[in-house]
Amino acid sequence: MPSFSLAVPESWWEFDVRPEGREATIRALVDERVREVPELAAYRADVSSMLRKMAKDAHDSGALYMGCMAENFDGIPLSATVTVSALGARNKQGVTLSTDPRTIAESLRTITPHREGDAWRTVTTVEIPEVGPAARTYGVEDVPVAEGDSRTLRMVLTQTYVPVPGNSDQVVLVSGASPVLDLAEAFHDIFDAVTSTFRFI
Repeated sequence: MPSFSLAVPESWWEFDVRPEGREATIRALVDERVREVPELAAYRADVSSMLRKMAKDAHDSGALYMGCMAENFDGIPLSATVTVSALGARNKQGVTLSTDPRTIAESLRTITPHREGDAWRTVTTVEIPEVGPAARTYGVEDVPVAEGDSRTLRMVLTQTYVPVPGNSDQVVLVSGASPVLDLAEAFHDIFDAVTSTFRFI
């Protein structure tokens, strides 16, 4: 997997998702943020707990990178994550699948809502500056709580599948997710803006 860079908004948190580096990084980040915004001190335990869960979920799902927001607006918690993962372009039978964005898009399923409040998903292709075309899905989807768990959480979700240059076996997945369904459109815009900064180094 080649090195990559991604830029998230300044107010977001970026840290090591690996278990061995997670606790120290979260503690240092929360201390620094509380120094900058003293009124956050009352929410230190809540923010730390939220970041810990986000990091664990990201690591468990195979993420190589995570940036997240965890903020409290008038007592309402707002959260979102952007993760970067490497996906093999082989299926369970060992057959190499296409890394062509148009072919990937054709293999992804659109979800059409039947009534207001239903899950939905749109499939498209996008152009990432200095990277090229990529397949994308965006919508509001029911996501498993954990791998193999039948329970789901409804999330705002934007997933962009970026082919790794010179490697027909790998795709990078840049995934943005938030449980704040009322702000779906705003979060899709944020996830699009963050993904557009993705670069291979």
